[in-house]
Amino acid sequence: MESAEKKYDFVIVGGGPAGCALAAGLAKSAQRPLVLLLEAGGRNDDRRLRVDGKRWTTFMEEQDLNWGYKTTPQEHCNGRELDYSRGKGLGGGSAINFGVFAVGAKDDYDEWAAGVDDETFGWKQMQRRFKSLETFNGSIVRPEHQKYATTEAADHGRTGGLRIGYAQNWEKDLSTVLDAFEEAGFKRNADHNSGNPLGMALTINSAGQGKRTTAVDLLVDAPDNLTIVTDSPVQRVILNGKRAVGVDTGNQKYFASKDVILSAGSLDTPKILMHSGIGPATDLTKYNIPVVQDQPALGKNLGDHYFVPLILARKPETTDRNTFFKDKSAMERAMKQWEETNTGEWTRYGCQLGAGWFKSDKITSSPEFKALPKDVQEFMNRDTIPHYEMLTHIPMHFFAPDLFKHDYSYVGLAAFMMNEQSRGEVTLNSSDPNVPLLFNPRFLEDPFDRRACIEMYRHLLEVSRAPTFAKDTVSTLIGPASESDEDILAFWKDSLSSSWHMTGTAKMGKVGDKEAVVDRSFKVIGLQGLRVADMSVVPVLTNNHTQATAYVTGATAADVLVREYGLDQRVAAKL
Repeated sequence: MESAEKKYDFVIVGGGPAGCALAAGLAKSAQRPLVLLLEAGGRNDDRRLRVDGKRWTTFMEEQDLNWGYKTTPQEHCNGRELDYSRGKGLGGGSAINFGVFAVGAKDDYDEWAAGVDDETFGWKQMQRRFKSLETFNGSIVRPEHQKYATTEAADHGRTGGLRIGYAQNWEKDLSTVLDAFEEAGFKRNADHNSGNPLGMALTINSAGQGKRTTAVDLLVDAPDNLTIVTDSPVQRVILNGKRAVGVDTGNQKYFASKDVILSAGSLDTPKILMHSGIGPATDLTKYNIPVVQDQPALGKNLGDHYFVPLILARKPETTDRNTFFKDKSAMERAMKQWEETNTGEWTRYGCQLGAGWFKSDKITSSPEFKALPKDVQEFMNRDTIPHYEMLTHIPMHFFAPDLFKHDYSYVGLAAFMMNEQSRGEVTLNSSDPNVPLLFNPRFLEDPFDRRACIEMYRHLLEVSRAPTFAKDTVSTLIGPASESDEDILAFWKDSLSSSWHMTGTAKMGKVGDKEAVVDRSFKVIGLQGLRVADMSVVPVLTNNHTQATAYVTGATAADVLVREYGLDQRVAAKL
C-alpha cells in the first residue's frame, strides 16, 4: 500500500472510463506530474472476465464488480425499483456493460460547447480526442457483409489504448434482420461514429481480438509517476477552508498539491461532495453535515436512457444458436479454445449487434412535442439528433433463461428512448458516507416521453412485419398485448429497464447558471483545488451508449489541466 503521507500533484477518485482516461492523460504529459488514481473496488485483473461473448452476464455473475444499486420506486413504472448497476473496480462501468462503443451526434457536442461558451467541448475537438483514444478495426471478413459498414479512415484512430471495432464472426441471422430494417424503410448508416448516427448499421464494439476492452487498457503503458491504489472507497474530500487538499477513505488520507478530481460517476460523485459539506444546505443540515458550500443544484438534472425489448420466436432453421447454447460440452470446448487463443464461438455469439438511431415525424408532429420549449424543439430537429434507438440481437436468454429452456431460435430487438425530457435527482439518504444516495430518475414522468415511447415502439413493430422477415416469425415471446396506445404504454411501464447511462448530476455550466455545479474548467463552483470529471458534469444527455462520452470527458479534462498547468512543456520549473 502506498504511503498516505506522500503528497501527489493530482489525486483522482474513480477508475472508470473517465478516471482512467484522465489519469493516463495527466501521467503521460511531458512534465510527468505525480498522479494518484484511487479506486473503490479491486484490480479486476482476471483475464476470464474479458470473454467477448460473456459481456452480457458479468454484471450478474461477478458481484464484486457491481455496486448493485437500485432506483427508488418509480411512480410511472408501476412502483418498480429498477436495476441501476454501476461498475466497481478498475475499469468501472466498462468492465460490466454490454460493449457498445457509440460516440453520439456531433450536434450533441456542439450543443455542449455552446452551453458553456467553449469550443473545447465542440465536435471538432471531441472527435480528435475520440481518435486519440482508440485503435479501430473496421474490417469485415465476409464479402457479402461489407455493405453493412464502410468507414472512413479520417473518422477513426489507429494508435489509442482502446481496441474497438466489429466482431469477426456473426450470428447466422444478423444480416437477415439488418435487411428487414431496410425493407421496412429504415435507411442504412455506414458508420455510427462519424458524428452522424442516423440510420441502421453494425454496432462498433468495445472489444478487440476476441476480448472485452475496458478502461484499464488505457493504463497498460502508463509511466511510473502514476500510482494506482485499489480497494479504497473515498468518503470525503479534505478541505482547508474552501480549498481541497486531499481525500479521506476512512482509513487513510491522501493529499494533492494541485487538484483533487472526482471521477466516481453520476451516482457517487455527488455523494462524496455532499458528505464533504458541498450540496443542498437543507439536505446537509438534515443529516448534521456541516455546510461548506451551499450548492442546491448538486444531485439534480439526472438523465438516462431506457429501453424495452421485443422478443420474437423464429423458425429453428433461421439461427444455429441451438447447436451452441443447448450443448453444454460445446460451450465448454469453446471456452477452452478462447482461453488458449481468444477465438472460437465465444467470440461469435452475442458479439455483434445491429443498431440504429432514428427520427420520427410522428413524434415531432405530436402535441406533446409542440408543447416542449422552443429551444428543445430546435435541438431535436437538428440534422444529426435522433429521437430513439433500435437495436437487434440482444441475447435475451441470458436475462430470462426460463423462457428459452428448449429453443434458442429467437430474435431480440429493443427500442431505446433518446432525449428524454424527464429529469430525476440523487439525494442524501444517511449521514453515513458508506450508504448510497437515493436514486430517482423519474422515468416516463414527462408527457413527451410517454408519447415518444409509444411511437418508437410502433416503428419497431413495423420492422417485425417486413415480409422477408415476418415469414419466419413463429410468435411474440415478449411484447405488448396489442398495438394500442394504452397497451404499448402499459408495456413500457411494466418492462422498462435503465441503460445505466446516468448523466448530469453535477452539471457543467457558465458562471451564473443556477443549474451549474462545475465550470468549463471542471472546477467545482465556489471551491478551489476541486474538480469533477465524469458523466455527472456532462450537460447534454448524448445520443449514444455513454461509455464513449465518459472516456472523452476524462480525456478532455486531461487536456484542460495539461493546458492550465503547462504540463506539456518539456523544460519548466519543477511542479
